[in-house]
Amino acid sequence: MARVKISDQEIYYAVRWNTHHSGAPLIFLHGAGDSHLLWNGQLAAFADVARTLALDLPGHGRSIGAARTTILEYALVVREFLDALAIERAIFAGSSMGGAIAITLALEVPERVAGLILAGTGAKLRVAPEFLNGIKTDFENTARLLGENYYALDAPHVLKEKSFEQLRKTGSVVTYNDFAACDAFDLRARIHEISAPTLVLCGRADKMTPLKHSEFLAQNIPHARLVVIEHAGHMVMLEQPGAFHAAVRDWLPRAR
Repeated sequence: MARVKISDQEIYYAVRWNTHHSGAPLIFLHGAGDSHLLWNGQLAAFADVARTLALDLPGHGRSIGAARTTILEYALVVREFLDALAIERAIFAGSSMGGAIAITLALEVPERVAGLILAGTGAKLRVAPEFLNGIKTDFENTARLLGENYYALDAPHVLKEKSFEQLRKTGSVVTYNDFAACDAFDLRARIHEISAPTLVLCGRADKMTPLKHSEFLAQNIPHARLVVIEHAGHMVMLEQPGAFHAAVRDWLPRAR
């Protein structure tokens, strides 16, 4: 666990690595209202093949400083994070909003992106009005509803509760701004420009970003592979970690 200064704030991040790792690190980007804790299992699972890092975006988790209000602003924070740690290129794994940030990085600073792992995301992330309005007017119940919608129907209740509690910790203001940033995000006209090898992962039962969004990514990003994970919703890395890890390990040599 460590912190790094970026402009006038501190970014908290978790890191796992062995000294023999010399290739591009694997950096995990969480989704709206979430934190680096989303990726705890993956930090450990891939530490044998890459230096792994997961950061709390500004305004989230243990990071200090104001949250951002657009996907591009978050992408610029991640670029500063790379600069502060002297990381020239990285493989970015992003969930939902984190995937939008990763896509933006691949388009705006392609020289810094060795590969993309896009989980439960899309080139456009429209948010249902009832979620946006509910976060403002009835945050507690909306956060619980989001926690339910993140998962397949038969997912363990404890996972849904953890997502609900994480949203509560983040708070209504930052969560609303994150979802509004997602709602405004639309790079469908540009994703054909992405040159980095890309793995697209989607749960078959994803209600937040249904499979059609992942199919669009795979069809329009030149070097993309789509893996559909059965018995999983939006949080594929938590619901089916074994399938998630197997897909990533099979793909990783392409990004080396």
